Amino acid sequence: MSEGETPDTEWVTAMATIEPTEQRTVLPGAPPYSVDDLLKFPDDGNRYELFNGSLLVSPAPLPPHQDTIFLTQIILHKAAPRHLRAMTTINVRVSEQDFFIPDLAVVQRKAIHTTGPMFSPQDVLLVGEVVSPSTKLRDRALKVEAYAAAGIPTYWRIELNEGPTLYVYTLDGDSYASPIAYKAGTVAHLTEPFPVSFDPAELQDLD
Repeated sequence: MSEGETPDTEWVTAMATIEPTEQRTVLPGAPPYSVDDLLKFPDDGNRYELFNGSLLVSPAPLPPHQDTIFLTQIILHKAAPRHLRAMTTINVRVSEQDFFIPDLAVVQRKAIHTTGPMFSPQDVLLVGEVVSPSTKLRDRALKVEAYAAAGIPTYWRIELNEGPTLYVYTLDGDSYASPIAYKAGTVAHLTEPFPVSFDPAELQDLD
Protein backbone atom coordinates (compact mmCIF):
# COMPACT_ATOMS: atom_id res chain seq x y z
CA MET A 1 0.00 0.00 0.00
CA SER A 2 1.20 3.51 -0.79
CA GLU A 3 1.23 6.53 1.49
CA GLY A 4 -2.25 7.61 2.41
CA GLU A 5 -3.69 4.09 2.17
CA THR A 6 -4.60 2.17 5.30
CA PRO A 7 -6.30 -1.18 5.75
CA ASP A 8 -9.68 -1.17 7.42
CA THR A 9 -10.39 -4.19 9.60
CA GLU A 10 -13.57 -2.87 11.22
CA TRP A 11 -16.44 -5.35 11.16
CA VAL A 12 -19.69 -4.62 12.90
CA THR A 13 -22.36 -7.29 13.14
CA ALA A 14 -25.61 -5.82 11.84
CA MET A 15 -29.17 -7.07 11.85
CA ALA A 16 -31.65 -6.23 9.11
CA THR A 17 -34.15 -3.97 10.80
CA ILE A 18 -36.95 -1.57 10.05
CA GLU A 19 -35.68 1.84 11.08
CA PRO A 20 -38.04 4.43 12.56
CA THR A 21 -38.92 7.40 10.38
CA GLU A 22 -40.98 10.51 11.02
CA GLN A 23 -43.73 9.29 8.72
CA ARG A 24 -45.73 6.23 9.74
CA THR A 25 -46.68 3.89 6.92
CA VAL A 26 -48.80 0.74 7.08
CA LEU A 27 -47.11 -1.75 4.77
CA PRO A 28 -49.02 -4.53 3.00
CA GLY A 29 -48.06 -8.16 3.55
CA ALA A 30 -45.91 -9.67 6.26
CA PRO A 31 -42.27 -10.76 6.57
CA PRO A 32 -40.41 -12.41 5.06
CA TYR A 33 -41.03 -10.02 2.18
CA SER A 34 -40.37 -10.61 -1.50
CA VAL A 35 -39.49 -8.23 -4.32
CA ASP A 36 -43.07 -8.60 -5.57
CA ASP A 37 -44.26 -7.37 -2.15
CA LEU A 38 -42.08 -4.27 -2.48
CA LEU A 39 -43.82 -3.34 -5.72
CA LYS A 40 -47.03 -2.94 -3.72
CA PHE A 41 -45.51 -0.60 -1.12
CA PRO A 42 -46.66 3.05 -1.09
CA ASP A 43 -44.44 5.80 -2.46
CA ASP A 44 -43.89 7.48 0.91
CA GLY A 45 -40.39 8.88 0.42
CA ASN A 46 -38.62 5.98 2.13
CA ARG A 47 -36.15 3.66 0.43
CA TYR A 48 -37.16 0.01 0.88
CA GLU A 49 -34.57 -2.74 0.39
CA LEU A 50 -34.54 -6.44 1.22
CA PHE A 51 -31.93 -8.64 2.85
CA ASN A 52 -33.01 -12.27 3.07
CA GLY A 53 -36.64 -11.16 3.20
CA SER A 54 -36.10 -8.60 5.97
CA LEU A 55 -36.81 -4.96 5.28
CA LEU A 56 -34.11 -2.32 5.26
CA VAL A 57 -35.80 1.07 5.41
CA SER A 58 -34.01 4.39 4.92
CA PRO A 59 -35.44 7.91 4.86
CA ALA A 60 -34.65 10.25 1.97
CA PRO A 61 -30.97 11.32 2.21
CA LEU A 62 -30.09 14.76 3.53
CA PRO A 63 -28.67 17.39 1.14
CA PRO A 64 -24.95 16.83 2.05
CA HIS A 65 -25.44 13.10 1.40
CA GLN A 66 -27.09 13.84 -1.96
CA ASP A 67 -24.33 16.29 -2.88
CA THR A 68 -21.65 13.64 -2.31
CA ILE A 69 -23.55 11.19 -4.49
CA PHE A 70 -23.71 13.85 -7.22
CA LEU A 71 -20.00 14.75 -6.98
CA THR A 72 -18.94 11.10 -7.04
CA GLN A 73 -21.13 10.38 -10.05
CA ILE A 74 -19.50 13.26 -11.94
CA ILE A 75 -16.02 11.88 -11.25
CA LEU A 76 -17.07 8.39 -12.38
CA HIS A 77 -18.93 9.72 -15.42
CA LYS A 78 -15.93 11.69 -16.69
CA ALA A 79 -13.61 8.67 -16.39
CA ALA A 80 -15.96 5.90 -17.57
CA PRO A 81 -15.45 4.28 -20.98
CA ARG A 82 -18.33 4.48 -23.43
CA HIS A 83 -19.66 0.97 -22.69
CA LEU A 84 -20.19 1.78 -19.00
CA ARG A 85 -22.43 4.26 -17.18
CA ALA A 86 -22.22 5.83 -13.72
CA MET A 87 -25.71 5.97 -12.20
CA THR A 88 -27.41 6.62 -8.86
CA THR A 89 -30.04 4.77 -6.81
CA ILE A 90 -30.62 1.94 -9.26
CA ASN A 91 -32.66 -1.15 -8.40
CA VAL A 92 -30.54 -4.30 -8.04
CA ARG A 93 -32.52 -7.54 -7.77
CA VAL A 94 -30.28 -10.29 -6.47
CA SER A 95 -32.99 -12.86 -5.69
CA GLU A 96 -36.68 -13.01 -4.81
CA GLN A 97 -35.86 -11.92 -1.25
CA ASP A 98 -32.74 -9.78 -1.78
CA PHE A 99 -33.09 -6.35 -3.35
CA PHE A 100 -30.85 -3.29 -2.97
CA ILE A 101 -30.77 0.36 -4.04
CA PRO A 102 -27.14 1.53 -3.81
CA ASP A 103 -26.39 5.24 -3.73
CA LEU A 104 -24.02 4.81 -6.68
CA ALA A 105 -23.39 2.21 -9.33
CA VAL A 106 -21.44 1.57 -12.50
CA VAL A 107 -23.39 -0.58 -14.95
CA GLN A 108 -23.12 -1.94 -18.46
CA ARG A 109 -24.53 0.73 -20.79
CA LYS A 110 -26.32 -1.83 -22.94
CA ALA A 111 -28.28 -3.04 -19.90
CA ILE A 112 -29.90 0.37 -19.34
CA HIS A 113 -32.32 -0.15 -22.21
CA THR A 114 -32.82 -3.91 -21.87
CA THR A 115 -33.02 -4.65 -18.16
CA GLY A 116 -36.37 -3.06 -17.29
CA PRO A 117 -36.82 -1.46 -13.86
CA MET A 118 -34.32 -3.77 -12.11
CA PHE A 119 -30.69 -4.53 -12.85
CA SER A 120 -29.16 -7.97 -12.48
CA PRO A 121 -25.94 -8.13 -10.43
CA GLN A 122 -24.21 -9.40 -13.59
CA ASP A 123 -24.73 -5.95 -15.15
CA VAL A 124 -23.21 -4.10 -12.16
CA LEU A 125 -19.46 -3.57 -11.86
CA LEU A 126 -19.39 -1.21 -8.88
CA VAL A 127 -21.74 -0.15 -6.12
CA GLY A 128 -21.20 2.65 -3.65
CA GLU A 129 -22.79 3.81 -0.42
CA VAL A 130 -22.44 7.18 1.31
CA VAL A 131 -22.58 6.38 5.02
CA SER A 132 -25.11 8.26 7.15
CA PRO A 133 -25.97 7.85 10.85
CA SER A 134 -29.05 5.78 9.99
CA THR A 135 -27.22 3.41 7.62
CA LYS A 136 -23.73 3.07 9.09
CA LEU A 137 -24.14 -0.47 10.47
CA ARG A 138 -25.52 -1.90 7.25
CA ASP A 139 -23.08 0.00 5.00
CA ARG A 140 -20.06 -1.17 7.02
CA ALA A 141 -21.11 -4.79 7.47
CA LEU A 142 -24.39 -6.08 6.05
CA LYS A 143 -23.95 -4.46 2.62
CA VAL A 144 -20.38 -5.76 2.47
CA GLU A 145 -21.66 -9.31 2.83
CA ALA A 146 -24.65 -8.79 0.54
CA TYR A 147 -22.82 -7.16 -2.37
CA ALA A 148 -20.03 -9.72 -2.22
CA ALA A 149 -22.55 -12.58 -2.21
CA ALA A 150 -24.16 -11.00 -5.29
CA GLY A 151 -20.79 -11.14 -7.05
CA ILE A 152 -20.41 -7.39 -7.58
CA PRO A 153 -16.66 -6.85 -8.20
CA THR A 154 -16.15 -3.52 -6.40
CA TYR A 155 -17.80 -1.76 -3.46
CA TRP A 156 -17.08 1.84 -2.42
CA ARG A 157 -17.94 3.06 1.07
CA ILE A 158 -17.72 6.82 1.58
CA GLU A 159 -17.40 8.05 5.16
CA LEU A 160 -18.21 11.77 5.25
CA ASN A 161 -17.26 12.23 8.91
CA GLU A 162 -13.71 11.02 8.20
CA GLY A 163 -12.60 13.84 5.99
CA PRO A 164 -14.17 12.23 3.85
CA THR A 165 -12.50 8.84 3.42
CA LEU A 166 -13.12 6.39 0.59
CA TYR A 167 -12.98 2.66 1.43
CA VAL A 168 -12.54 0.42 -1.60
CA TYR A 169 -13.49 -3.26 -1.40
CA THR A 170 -12.44 -5.69 -4.13
CA LEU A 171 -13.99 -9.11 -4.60
CA ASP A 172 -11.67 -11.99 -3.73
CA GLY A 173 -13.46 -15.25 -4.42
CA ASP A 174 -16.88 -15.09 -2.79
CA SER A 175 -16.05 -12.29 -0.33
CA TYR A 176 -14.36 -8.91 -0.34
CA ALA A 177 -10.75 -8.54 0.71
CA SER A 178 -10.05 -6.06 3.52
CA PRO A 179 -10.75 -2.60 2.12
CA ILE A 180 -8.16 0.02 1.32
CA ALA A 181 -8.82 3.46 2.83
CA TYR A 182 -8.06 6.58 0.81
CA LYS A 183 -8.09 9.66 3.01
CA ALA A 184 -8.78 13.26 2.03
CA GLY A 185 -5.59 15.05 1.00
CA THR A 186 -4.16 12.07 -0.89
CA VAL A 187 -4.88 10.93 -4.43
CA ALA A 188 -6.61 7.58 -4.94
CA HIS A 189 -5.31 5.91 -8.09
CA LEU A 190 -7.88 3.21 -8.87
CA THR A 191 -8.01 0.71 -11.73
CA GLU A 192 -11.40 -0.99 -11.28
CA PRO A 193 -13.88 -0.92 -12.90
CA PHE A 194 -11.80 1.52 -14.98
CA PRO A 195 -8.83 3.82 -14.30
CA VAL A 196 -9.77 6.89 -12.27
CA SER A 197 -7.76 9.16 -9.97
CA PHE A 198 -9.04 11.75 -7.51
CA ASP A 199 -8.64 13.15 -4.02
CA PRO A 200 -11.50 11.96 -1.76
CA ALA A 201 -11.73 15.56 -0.54
CA GLU A 202 -13.45 16.22 -3.88
CA LEU A 203 -16.41 14.12 -2.71
CA GLN A 204 -17.52 16.78 -0.22
CA ASP A 205 -17.97 20.43 -1.17
CA LEU A 206 -17.44 22.49 1.97
CA ASP A 207 -16.57 25.83 0.30
